Amino acid sequence: MAITLDNAALSSLPEGVAAPEYDRADLTPGILHIGVGNFHRAHMAWYLDRLFGQGEGHDWAIVGAGIKQFDAARREALKAQDWLTTVVELDPAALTARVTGAMVDFCEIDGAALVARMVDPAIRIVSLTITEGGYFVDAETGGFDKSNTEIAADAQNPEDPETVFGLLVKGLEARRDAGLEPFTVMSCDNLPENGHVAKAAVVGMAEMIDPELAAWIGANVAFPSGMVDCITPATGPREIALVQDKFGVDDKAPVVCEPFRQWVLEDTFPQGRPALEKVGVEFVPDVAPYETMKLRILNAGHAAIAYPSALLGHHFVHEGMQDPDITAWLKALMRSEVIPVLPEIAGVDFDAYLEKSAERFANPEVGDTIARLCLDGSNRQPKFVLPTVREALEAGSAVQGLALEVALWCRYCAETTKGEITLEDERAEALQAAALKAQTDPSAFLALSDVFGRLGEAPRFVEAFAAALADLDEKGPRAVLQEYVAAQA
Repeated sequence: MAITLDNAALSSLPEGVAAPEYDRADLTPGILHIGVGNFHRAHMAWYLDRLFGQGEGHDWAIVGAGIKQFDAARREALKAQDWLTTVVELDPAALTARVTGAMVDFCEIDGAALVARMVDPAIRIVSLTITEGGYFVDAETGGFDKSNTEIAADAQNPEDPETVFGLLVKGLEARRDAGLEPFTVMSCDNLPENGHVAKAAVVGMAEMIDPELAAWIGANVAFPSGMVDCITPATGPREIALVQDKFGVDDKAPVVCEPFRQWVLEDTFPQGRPALEKVGVEFVPDVAPYETMKLRILNAGHAAIAYPSALLGHHFVHEGMQDPDITAWLKALMRSEVIPVLPEIAGVDFDAYLEKSAERFANPEVGDTIARLCLDGSNRQPKFVLPTVREALEAGSAVQGLALEVALWCRYCAETTKGEITLEDERAEALQAAALKAQTDPSAFLALSDVFGRLGEAPRFVEAFAAALADLDEKGPRAVLQEYVAAQA
């Protein structure tokens, strides 16, 4: 029978389940984290748990927080088990489990309670995992979207804000007025220059309320950027049953993840930080080159395998990677057209990073699906693929494979109009219409300027894209992938 997870169970966990290597009673809060989802508990909380196990940083424990209804359900589940989480690493060689205890409290789901926590002098970092879409970024300008109705409502009612950024502004204002140093705001979301994006949102929110406060925040609050990485599937009945049946732990909110993590951070923490470098976090002056590497190899790699895998009938990501034509296509595209235009990083081997990425994609224990990789292409392609296209065009280097990747996406969008596949994308209707029109007029797809910008006016890319579409129609995706790979050999 599985043991119920709580503090009392830590001394008698089943064999093979690691427990915190420290006394949780010695921990005191230093970080307030908004967005206690699976990724946070598999990543930041895991790193802190390992640091605490070395006897370090016990004044940097986490207080969880959230503002959504689903946060309340997560809080109740974790409260019942004393804020503990079982983290299972999905290593194909052998699954392992560790109970982590870095979180010592979870703020009530109430704006006033959250602001009160922000004003606690012990809180020196407020960190965020609120998803890439949670930063109110204007799709056209790339800046903070002050016209958003939720943001406008907070600006009109700053004493009772409901958005994360309205609450952050109120918390920072309260610290300023109390004569306290401001906390550092640390984004842990997977988007380029996440620190800059977070700063734009906080300062932009403050400008709508009090320009003087906005100036103070801009001058005094640190917003370090960071690159985060760990594939962390959603938790459902399958994962809960896995933890119960294989490891003998009754955890109502466990986390499963791949056995790989990376965290690269700009070392900008005026109020101090935990010594995370002792557990593998890399601190660097500028995180941008690392972000670019991840976005254009790992994330773009996901996109590169997603659409041909879907068109060839693969369901799971690891099944796609078992297809030699998919794996060969991924590596040929990255080595021929993506890696050559990446900015160099001292001591980093891009080819080794590519091989590790392919190994991670091929992990059958993760159970990631092709359908998930195909989600939201109109947001992902401009972030992960199209910047490389632009740089390759400027450098005069090859774009045939990049054009083929976009053509595969176009064909996938057209395929979804048959009703067997649902196109999960906020621009689904426009994408499908353009993809169908592109069957006779390839320029129609690239004419989606809110996705492609002015790439539809770049003759070399337009020609390569049209040629790729024609090849896909005539020969099918497998033959086209094989021809591309053979041409790069």
